[in-house]
Amino acid sequence: MLSTGALRAHLLAAGLAGTVGTSREESLRSYRLFAARDPRVLLGLDPTWGWGEADLLRLMADKCGVSGDPTHRSGPDVIDPERTLRGLDAFAARLEAAATRRVPVLVGTGHPHRLLGFYVALADALSAAGCLVLTPAQGRCVDITTRFGVRTYLLDYVRGVALVREPGPSGGGREPGAHSHSPLPVRAALESAAEGGGPLPELVIGDHGWVCGAGQLGIEAIGLADTDDPALFVGEAEGQVSVAVPLDDGVRSDYYRPLTRYVLNRACLSR
Repeated sequence: MLSTGALRAHLLAAGLAGTVGTSREESLRSYRLFAARDPRVLLGLDPTWGWGEADLLRLMADKCGVSGDPTHRSGPDVIDPERTLRGLDAFAARLEAAATRRVPVLVGTGHPHRLLGFYVALADALSAAGCLVLTPAQGRCVDITTRFGVRTYLLDYVRGVALVREPGPSGGGREPGAHSHSPLPVRAALESAAEGGGPLPELVIGDHGWVCGAGQLGIEAIGLADTDDPALFVGEAEGQVSVAVPLDDGVRSDYYRPLTRYVLNRACLSR
């Protein structure tokens, strides 16, 4: 069992918390765009409250531990490891509740390069506990607006974890999927599940648009978020998102393995 103290030390050593790779400039830019209701950073959320830049900075200082000083404009951003640990404990509690009730779940990521292994382990554990891990709309085309214009992606699943990838043959050393913030993939998945008359998820697990898109539709959603992803924390503050865990979502994929062990152990899902 990985102790809380050992995980805290790992969070700091790996840059998952403490001083992180996301810059203050990136975070402040996201807060500015969110306040302007830019869909690129809303991630599918339609906030009820009017969030200004100052409001968002106060929220992120409370939720993540970033500096609440508006004159601090540059340099690396910071995440309080205690807040990350509390978030992981709450995340694990929701997993345990889902496993106990054996509810259908949907797992998806916009960070397949970094977080696919983390989510695959969760999907495997929940499946072993009796949860139905849903894979609706596999192979469906999803048109997503990017900085290069509208691009068509395919909704795919890797061991129960949803992601989007560019069309073309799989394998052959190709990347595991594309980085995406869009809520359109989760909307396509939920629409397909509803049209097919199959079960809908009672819990969605993931990041970016997977969490905010599902939460906005009234489905319980939990996920991971960096300091430049204010939408998940706004969703948590407003009640659309159940749990948002603050951490750097762009470090090496193997750095998330201790988090996997910790969460599965806390959720009583270790095998």
